[in-house]
Amino acid sequence: MELKKVLVTGATGSIGEAIVKEYAKNGYYVYIHYNSNKNKASEILDAIDHQGELITFDMQDKASIKLALENISVDVLINNAGIIKDNLFFFMEDSQWEDVINTNLNGLFYVTKVISRTMMMNKKGSIVNVASVSGISGNSGQANYSASKGGVIAFTKTLSIELGRYNIRVNALAPGIIESEMIENIPNVKELKKAIPLGRFGKAEEVASCAYFIGNSATYVSGEVLNISGAMVR
Repeated sequence: MELKKVLVTGATGSIGEAIVKEYAKNGYYVYIHYNSNKNKASEILDAIDHQGELITFDMQDKASIKLALENISVDVLINNAGIIKDNLFFFMEDSQWEDVINTNLNGLFYVTKVISRTMMMNKKGSIVNVASVSGISGNSGQANYSASKGGVIAFTKTLSIELGRYNIRVNALAPGIIESEMIENIPNVKELKKAIPLGRFGKAEEVASCAYFIGNSATYVSGEVLNISGAMVR
């Protein structure tokens, strides 16, 4: 039986690392994407007993993406790479807007375009785009991030229609506040927890289990956005 393969972008972040480990645990060969943090990527590869390999490209450089992925074929693509550069709209620098849109939305487009071609030829595949509840409900100080993740959700729904005929499923995850490097500097943490009916932040491993379920097991689910927010967003 041929080993299934998955590509996880942004694999060196907390959620990306958890997704890599979840898929490896379930027998997948994992392409571990990183941009600059090769040491962390190597540690993750060691942690899964080298059941995969490292792959590097810049999410804002479409030439770099095409070069790195042109010979890669996978069963599942997890578009997890993303950045935040928060600021109130009136104080937001052009570079803050452009960097977030270029990484979170444009980069995802370029990665998916390359990888989906082989999926279409193989008449099978699964794509999971990591969005955010900010893309559903908006969030003060995140005009750039919310716009990018709202775009990811709309992209997911459209692509599920276009690629369905090729037996390719396309879904999105919308995590709420997850314990990760992205929330380390969030003020008023106790107040934020009060807004979550489950009374706590999520864990990266909880997102990873959803990423495996919707990417691998939910074989008749496509065009869906799975809210992972402890009922913070309803």
